[in-house]
Amino acid sequence: MMSRIDKSHLQFGRLLCALFCLALAIGCSQKREAQLAPGSVVLALGDSITAGHGVMPEEAWPALLARRSGWRIINAGVSGDTSGGALQRLAALIAEHAPQLVIVEIGGNDMLRRAAESQISTNLAAIVELAQQHQVRVALLAIPRPSVLGAATGHLAPAGFYAALGSRREVVLVNDAVSDVLSDAELRLDPLHPNPAGHVVLSEKLEKSFRASGLLR
Repeated sequence: MMSRIDKSHLQFGRLLCALFCLALAIGCSQKREAQLAPGSVVLALGDSITAGHGVMPEEAWPALLARRSGWRIINAGVSGDTSGGALQRLAALIAEHAPQLVIVEIGGNDMLRRAAESQISTNLAAIVELAQQHQVRVALLAIPRPSVLGAATGHLAPAGFYAALGSRREVVLVNDAVSDVLSDAELRLDPLHPNPAGHVVLSEKLEKSFRASGLLR
């Protein structure tokens, strides 16, 4: 005869199995992005990392990703720009270029200036909302918290509000690409900017993430 303890263990095991199956089903049912065809117009909205500070225009990640993806990527990076500045620029850029996707790389300068995270998050959410109001899809690149120690030790981490925003909105979140590049001294011009090799790695990581999401096939 099965004891109460044995029955409890059995019931607990069944519960764990059910939870595992539920989690697996949810993971498998997540919607993949529709493919963005070669030749599609993509807007790269960002700061000096996107603008290609310290490298030639053809060495910056938007140009490299354009070659990898076949997309026509408009580099709308402005050195020193903030999330508020990018938000102010976005409507005119959408009107001018009619992109199908906006890749957003912004927020580092806000953090350097010690802007409140709530304000950065609010601006990012407004960028996403504005793009989606124009039926433009959004990919969001998480930016690491600026840290001299983190850059020196190779342990930069993305600010958490990017993932929080990504979970609330229908965006493609690329969480670790920028942090990984800026954590590697061999891929940096300085603690804040990739060198040419860093831009190559960043474009590779973006390509991989976009293929995993379904944006690229």
